[in-house]
Formats: sequence, structure tokens, C-alpha cells
Amino acid sequence: MKKLLIASTSTVHGKAYLEYILPQLSDFFKGIHEILFIPYARPSGLTHEEYTNRAKEGFNKININLRGIHEFDNPVDAVNNAKGIFVGGGNTFLLVKQLYEHKLISTIKNVVENGIPYFGTSAGSVITGVTMQNTNDMPIIYPPSFDTFGFLNLNLNCHYLDADVNSTHMGETRETRINEFHTINKIPVLGLREGSWLQVEGQKILLKGDLNARLFQQNKPAIELPPETDFSFLM
Repeated sequence: MKKLLIASTSTVHGKAYLEYILPQLSDFFKGIHEILFIPYARPSGLTHEEYTNRAKEGFNKININLRGIHEFDNPVDAVNNAKGIFVGGGNTFLLVKQLYEHKLISTIKNVVENGIPYFGTSAGSVITGVTMQNTNDMPIIYPPSFDTFGFLNLNLNCHYLDADVNSTHMGETRETRINEFHTINKIPVLGLREGSWLQVEGQKILLKGDLNARLFQQNKPAIELPPETDFSFLM
């Protein structure tokens, strides 16, 4: 049975890396002393080692050790032997390309669908959807496919931002871009605001945190849904 914690972001304003969600992570990975970290998204040009060290600082606070997948000779074996997995944020295009190159899409999907707990933030959350097509990231590199894990029967727009009614900016809003996606695609899209996350157990998907999420569906008005909403109806 799938067990996932899918967070919009790793860091909320005014708090340290993962600080806002550490109590939930402690419970989520209860009984697990070491998890595998996948740093392939590499935010702001960090090396894999630098990014892993940042993630370690967060997990050290709840007495869980992290090992970066780059520390292993065989990435597939590392995933198959992992007791838990964390995929961090950064650039989704880079992340997906690396996952395909290392033949990890099917490998991670298999272990997670067989019960290994998966935690994702930002780009690491986007890839839990059907495709990565609702990422906010620049296409700095071209992955072989936009198809991702499909743990959810929807796509995610992490760091979702509402339009500022006082802004004079004439560019597209997040809502405009998601609606554009729906002129061609039928996949539902959930706008997940910073500080929110999805808790997934099997087919049950609960919205957690203090903020609403915004659900977009083709040919339907967008709707606001409150914390504790069960999104299983989309599965």
C-alpha cells in the first residue's frame, strides 16, 4: 500500500529547512533510522553532496540519517534496498532527466507501490503526478519524457500563487497557465500552496496544513478545497 507525504515546499518563510513539517516527518518515518535522499534536482547549482548535507541538517533534528543516492555505486540497488525515500526540490526538468538516465522511474514506482514511504518536496512532489507538465520550472534540459510516477491520478502545481489584485504586472497568472494546460489536457491539476502537503495512504489522499488547495479540472470552474479534504474521488 502506497504511503506518501507530498509537500509543496521544503521551506516556508521565517523557518529553517523542513522545520515546519518535521513533526509530521518524524511520525511518517517512525521506526526508520536511515532514508535515501535523491538530490538530482540540485537547486541553485548545488552539488549533490552540498544538497545532501543541507537535507541531512533537517533530518538530524528528528534523529534520522540521510544517505545521498550519489554515494552508492548502483542507484537501482540503492532504491531497492531503501527503507524510505526523500526526493528534494529544485529543477523538475533536470530531476526527471536524471531519473530516466539512471533507470529509476520504474524502480522507485515499484518500491513505493509496495509500501516504501516516499517524501517529496517541490519538484520531488511534482513527479508524483501523472506528468511533470504543471511544474513552474525553466526547461533548462530536456528529459526523454514528461511522464512521471503517476502515484496520483492528477498533476500538481507546487508553490501555487494567487493573483495579486493590486499588481500592475501584465504577465500570466498561475491560474491562466493551468487553464491553458486544460485547453489540450484532461488531467486534473491541484494548486498546492506553500505550507500545505498531501498525505497519501493507499488510495486515500488528504490535504494537510492550514491552507486551502485550488483544484482545476477541464471545462469546470476552479474550486477551493479546505484542509482535510479527501481527494480520493480523483483516483
